[in-house]
Amino acid sequence: MNNREWFRQAQYGMMAHWGLYSLLAGEYRGRRVNDYAEWIQSFMPIPNAEYEQLARAFNPVYFNADEWISLAKECGMEYFVFTSKHHDGFAMFHSKADKYNVVDATPFGRDVVAELGEACYKHGLKFGLYYSQELDWHHPHGGGYDHLEPCSGVSWDNSWDYPDRSKKDFSICFEEKIKPQVQEILTGYGDLCLIWFDVPHTITKAQSLELNALVKRYQPECLINSRIGNGAYDYVSLGDNEYPTEFTPDEHLDPNSLHGFKVSPYGLYETAGTLNSSWGFKYYDQNWITSEEIKERRSRLNGLGVNYLLNVGPDGLGRIPSFSVEALRGAKR
Repeated sequence: MNNREWFRQAQYGMMAHWGLYSLLAGEYRGRRVNDYAEWIQSFMPIPNAEYEQLARAFNPVYFNADEWISLAKECGMEYFVFTSKHHDGFAMFHSKADKYNVVDATPFGRDVVAELGEACYKHGLKFGLYYSQELDWHHPHGGGYDHLEPCSGVSWDNSWDYPDRSKKDFSICFEEKIKPQVQEILTGYGDLCLIWFDVPHTITKAQSLELNALVKRYQPECLINSRIGNGAYDYVSLGDNEYPTEFTPDEHLDPNSLHGFKVSPYGLYETAGTLNSSWGFKYYDQNWITSEEIKERRSRLNGLGVNYLLNVGPDGLGRIPSFSVEALRGAKR
């Protein structure tokens, strides 16, 4: 069975947003973020020189990849998608392209992506990786600087450390960091069922196509989601927490959409959703959905031919919150 047919039948997966932002848990110097905790560096905003210090404190002694993946398996998930690098630019794998990573910059010193990949192989789950291919607040030429509409922070790009947008050139970041790191995750962590790209603004059509070609060169069966931008994808990621009651792909065609075109060439669709109001861990967010809501959303999406990718936000010690675990277990079929 090829990955397209597998994805069509998978229906249900787990996503995990975990990184340095998990240590802050949505709060910084007496202020709380309004929505997404993983956007805290931009929301506050926090200079890189200070944010980098979180790496020195990152030592999640309770992280156990086997426990995470066992939970996903127990709850009926068929695949697991992990944030290998989010918008803060910190890699949760051992990157040779940039020392700003979990192995080289933290006392933890372990390759989180490698351990999760091994656990997925052990438990028979497909393994996918999220990678922020444009926004990178740690790189002076990270993208998003040409998109000025509101977001979850003060800006899409890092406008606090690097305020002069006239000097920014995303192609530098793309060549120095993005392409090398995408190649690293494609060649260092076994078979990937998919790469979950995110937030295309500044990235050009040529760059999206180049990333697509890079993925297919090393892993022809690896699926690419629509947030790569510019129509260079295999399947469509609907909007965050988008749960349609009816779904006709042609009605969702939107060339100006943040997430790219809304029609999949293979008829493959997915909604990524949260268990509370944030993707990353936010200690004061108790807006948990119930097991019944999970079951209803899953049934609705799957009935429309849309996969349900349900996110957990582990804390800074590596623990999936008990509220998440209880809701997920209660929704088992």
